[in-house]
Amino acid sequence: MRLTVLGGCGAWPTAVQACSGYLVEYDGFRLLLDPGYATLPRLLHHHTVDAVDAVLVSHGHPDHCADLNPLLRARALSDDPPPALPVYAPRGALDAVLALDKPSMLAAAYRLHEFEPGDRFEIGPFTVGTRLLPHFVPNAGIRLGTPRGVLAYTGDTGPSTDIPLLAEGADLFLSEATHLHRVPAVDAPYLLTARLAGRYAQQADAARLLLTHLWPGTDPITARETAAELFAGPIDVAVPDLVVEPAS
Repeated sequence: MRLTVLGGCGAWPTAVQACSGYLVEYDGFRLLLDPGYATLPRLLHHHTVDAVDAVLVSHGHPDHCADLNPLLRARALSDDPPPALPVYAPRGALDAVLALDKPSMLAAAYRLHEFEPGDRFEIGPFTVGTRLLPHFVPNAGIRLGTPRGVLAYTGDTGPSTDIPLLAEGADLFLSEATHLHRVPAVDAPYLLTARLAGRYAQQADAARLLLTHLWPGTDPITARETAAELFAGPIDVAVPDLVVEPAS
């Protein structure tokens, strides 16, 4: 399994960092995980739009799904449109982004598969396990399994005892870490810190931790050091074009 970071910025993109977006590849299959703001240009540095085999979205906030619209436009309006793109998302999560264009314009470009967090299913060679994790909107924590490794991804979440269960024994734990040590009180039930991400990675006995969804302007070195206070394994911070190959 191979993960390429397209972006890892929380809330909005910056001049150098797209929002959440990850390309996960295994056995020739390319799964686009959370195409947030400004991730399509990063994807195009690596592949053409018709190289994506499926899309999986954790929740409906635009910093995790907004660039689904230009991805579908680029496929639908090309001279030789590729087959309909399978798109998986929690029920209702993509209503807003899919309504940006008249339905007939993009209808042939995708096949929507909606699920409830907690469901299990398959996408190409990946087995997908999901868990409902606390956020402002319904959010699916995602566990991708292959014969060669496991990737666990929080989407956006607040503190939960389900997080170390989601990431148990994962080869790579991709965790949101919006803040460093403390989340403002009003958002505390719905977001994590780098310190908490480190704690959950340690509890889960994950092999490697990848911090993502940092608030714009957060120093990545400080985020890494903060997570390392509680996690003894290797830690990276999601930056564009970072490639990680988790494997058992």
